[in-house]
Amino acid sequence: MTPICEVLQPGCMPYQQAWDWQNALADSRGRNETPDRLLLLQHPHTYTLGTSAHEDNLLFSPDELVKRGITVFRVDRGGDITYHGPGQLVGYPIIQLPHASDTFRMDVIGYVRNIEQVIIRTLADYGIDGKSIPGLTGVWVDTPAGEVKVCAIGVRVNVRAVTKHGFALNLNTDLSYFDGIIPCGIRDKGVTSLAQLLGAPVDEALATQRLIRHFGSVFGYDVIIA
Repeated sequence: MTPICEVLQPGCMPYQQAWDWQNALADSRGRNETPDRLLLLQHPHTYTLGTSAHEDNLLFSPDELVKRGITVFRVDRGGDITYHGPGQLVGYPIIQLPHASDTFRMDVIGYVRNIEQVIIRTLADYGIDGKSIPGLTGVWVDTPAGEVKVCAIGVRVNVRAVTKHGFALNLNTDLSYFDGIIPCGIRDKGVTSLAQLLGAPVDEALATQRLIRHFGSVFGYDVIIA
């Protein structure tokens, strides 16, 4: 039987509310009370610092953060600092991975590679060649200015092998908010958005539909829109 994944789309949600929701859903999934789920949403302007983040990668002063209406959170995902905001498709898979003790780490790495494939296939629908870079996470695109990131990925897997956090795909994102950080702590590579790559705004509903389809295909789910 093909496993089921429910897709939930609550719209724009404050980061703390979404984080609390993830934790509650991960707890219930770990007790096998609920199915695998994929949360797709947006956030108000937010910077998050992962477990390996350095404070000096946050460039804006406290006054500038207030002026721009940006909230800052230190969170329990992997990685450094990133931005979330309007025009960005944020995905939080709450799924249980296979977790035999001797293969657990490999499963986590494979999980991240699968997320990258979902994004790469979504970009391909727009004629964009996305790629992964060995030693880095996320999805990147070659441009005349060099390699730039279009999708950040940062995850956490709990003791019951349930995933939290996930990916942030820049669709119509205002990229000026990345000026306030060194994204993912990487100084020599920039960021982009699908709109910037295409030279026109993106239909976000259509992009979401395409991503859902590829998520189901890559992970082998029957997807249900809840």
